[in-house]
Amino acid sequence: MGVYPFMFGTASDFQPIVDELVAQDFKEPYDWDAYARVYFPQAERLKSIAEEAEANGEVEKASEYYLRSSAVYRIARFPAPRSDVQKQAWTLGKEVCLKGLSQRPHPVKEIMIPHTHRLDTEGTHIPIYHLVPEVKGDGPVPTLIIFTGLDGYRTELAVWMEGWRALGVATVVLEIPGTGDCPADASDPTSPDRLYSSLFDWIDAQSSLDSKKVAVWAFSTGGYYAIRVAHTHHDRLSGVVALGGGCHHMFSPSWLSHVNHLEYPFDLADTLAHKFGYSNDTALFKAEALSKFSLLNDGTLDRPDCARLLLVNGTEDEIFPIDDYYLALMHGAPKEARFVQGKKHMGEPESFGIILKWLYGVFGVEGDVGTQLRGLMFRPKY
Repeated sequence: MGVYPFMFGTASDFQPIVDELVAQDFKEPYDWDAYARVYFPQAERLKSIAEEAEANGEVEKASEYYLRSSAVYRIARFPAPRSDVQKQAWTLGKEVCLKGLSQRPHPVKEIMIPHTHRLDTEGTHIPIYHLVPEVKGDGPVPTLIIFTGLDGYRTELAVWMEGWRALGVATVVLEIPGTGDCPADASDPTSPDRLYSSLFDWIDAQSSLDSKKVAVWAFSTGGYYAIRVAHTHHDRLSGVVALGGGCHHMFSPSWLSHVNHLEYPFDLADTLAHKFGYSNDTALFKAEALSKFSLLNDGTLDRPDCARLLLVNGTEDEIFPIDDYYLALMHGAPKEARFVQGKKHMGEPESFGIILKWLYGVFGVEGDVGTQLRGLMFRPKY
């Protein structure tokens, strides 16, 4: 179906990879270098088809095959590029993805935003994907900022950008600390505050963007950062959506000791440890995470001011417990919430319709949920 995490992908592209993984009898714990190498021949084959199409002036075909190649590289580095070959897959995947997106009728651009609020130990620039509607004479447009998750980066969440462009809304997609190319210190709980100050300063300076109509939509682990930014930068946001995130219980040792065998298809606790700056020391992450990163323990949830914040998740989430959203509702300023009964992580697919309608209201745009969701589907033409 081309749905997460197989955006821009087709089953036929992955069948040879699946066959080889089965033939080599791959089982956990994986040798991540060996695992990733299985994907490279197919990714390179798709890229070569794209390059040939590009040389022949077949722009649409080239775009499709570059994106199909990026989908294969993505799963090679999934859920996080922890080994040398997985890191290579991330680099190569970025290259073909941007080539594919840049050859569409409305090209997505990559921009390096100066990280002006950085510490000396943090990266100098924030890489974003950016798409602005072509609006003549009507002034600046609203902006939706998409925070990516633990394993889905800007190369994946770009799938939402065209739908918002068609509604007259600009999009900015960027990774959260500890993932992708985010320059923020993954192990510093305050690093996102500096990151988003730099981002909002850049938005304020763009004549094409209306800094009074800026919203955030955060996915999964990104929801943790959405709850934080709704409090730390409440005066710079019109609305914030935290989809499938957490704030406190997600870091409890008892929860982290079970999540590797629940809903997530990989080693979730180990991947989170890597993301939050603990490398391979999952045991230390479990011991320290709650006291270090909890938004309850650090007082964030009890701050008196909060942007308009919508909390959405499935009641049966086995990645981040729904208990975290109950907790957020019981602290600080009033918030909005919609829980999807009986659904697991992020409450899909019902949650998307709930969120899109809410964001249409925030931006004051007329949109059709069905039309926008159908636009997410990737149907290969070639």
